[in-house]
Amino acid sequence: MKYLPRVLDSELDLRLRSVGATLIVGPKWCGKTTTAKQKAASVLEMQDPDLQEGYLKLADTKPSLLLQGDKPRLIDEWQLAPVLWDAVRVSVDRSSEKGLYILTGSVVKDDSKTKHTGTGRISRLEMLPMSLWESQESTGQVSLAEMFAHPADSIDGAKGKLSVEELIFATCRGGWPSSLQVRGDDAKLFVAEDYINNVAEVDISKIDGVNRDPQLAAALLKSYARNISTLATVSTIRKDVLSVREVSAPTISSYIEALRNLFVISDIDAWCPALRSSTGMRSGLKRGMCDPSVAAAALGSKPEYLLKDFKTFGFLFESLVMRDLKVYSSALGGKLSYYRDRYGLEADAVLHLKNGRYALIEIKLGSSEIEEGASHLLEIRQLIRKHNQTERQCPLEEPSLFMVITGGSMGYTRPDGVHVLPISALKP
Repeated sequence: MKYLPRVLDSELDLRLRSVGATLIVGPKWCGKTTTAKQKAASVLEMQDPDLQEGYLKLADTKPSLLLQGDKPRLIDEWQLAPVLWDAVRVSVDRSSEKGLYILTGSVVKDDSKTKHTGTGRISRLEMLPMSLWESQESTGQVSLAEMFAHPADSIDGAKGKLSVEELIFATCRGGWPSSLQVRGDDAKLFVAEDYINNVAEVDISKIDGVNRDPQLAAALLKSYARNISTLATVSTIRKDVLSVREVSAPTISSYIEALRNLFVISDIDAWCPALRSSTGMRSGLKRGMCDPSVAAAALGSKPEYLLKDFKTFGFLFESLVMRDLKVYSSALGGKLSYYRDRYGLEADAVLHLKNGRYALIEIKLGSSEIEEGASHLLEIRQLIRKHNQTERQCPLEEPSLFMVITGGSMGYTRPDGVHVLPISALKP
């Protein structure tokens, strides 16, 4: 299958021109190695079973030999020989050239196994499974970058590409590149199922050598999926898991940390501006996963089931939108959070750019919820304006954009300036 361009391609190009080495991290199977190979002039595959033993022995004796090869040199799954990190750092220090190395890894870097953080020598990029734009399931008629550049422009007539049935299937299948290369819907759906089975049975123990119970890991993944896109606490998740077996709070926390280090879990932080009394803010983590298909597979939710259960699909749909927003905003240097207070006012996503501009976003599956979502966004704007009237010494920037992202097929701009946008019409 031909290579489908990724949003990360341009970010990698920039780093290859700017720094000596780039580390690409993210969940297994999301396409890190394939993307890196598009730019690499030579490749060192640490997972090659025929050569791995020799590579590891060489890494113990003279790791610099493994760095020899045309540049940029790709070192795939470098963490199998952590000494390579410091070898790369030393090599970059000794050269004035840029774009010497690309490293890929499917786990969070363990600082205890390296002597240097890599700051100033090794730049970090996080990759996610494919967005709808990358899998060619979005028309791309609305650009996030263009919306920030021209927030007052109308998006009337923008059309999405997916029907509700197709959107449900895309959610359950996920953005795994390999799922686009197999034949048959059952095979496409199996990729995500196989992914979580591998995580629970192998990866969660292999990541740090701690022997963890696969059944407990599977139960935790299912609980996380049940609480996707909510502010569920660790205590709530533990109560779910207790129905399977007795488990302590520290054990649950250690499993969650392992899944986070595998990039399976991807929670969202709260945005906490001083709009109301601090006692009125909700500041816990919004539970998220790297891809909505992980949650769907953990729940055992097939497309035909979700067609009859739009409440569950609503939570999974929010997870899909958050994945795509993370992918698209990364190209803009953006960061996602959420806003929610105890008075019921919320914005499902707050997208902040480095220049201080930001968008307030509500995610609504059906058209019947659009009015409610728009009113939430406009009420937050009023709160900001009231805050700025009373706190003139510390004013808050007003939002640049107000968006309600839907599962519908038609985009338009309301008279109040809120953009209603199908997720399958969006691109970076």
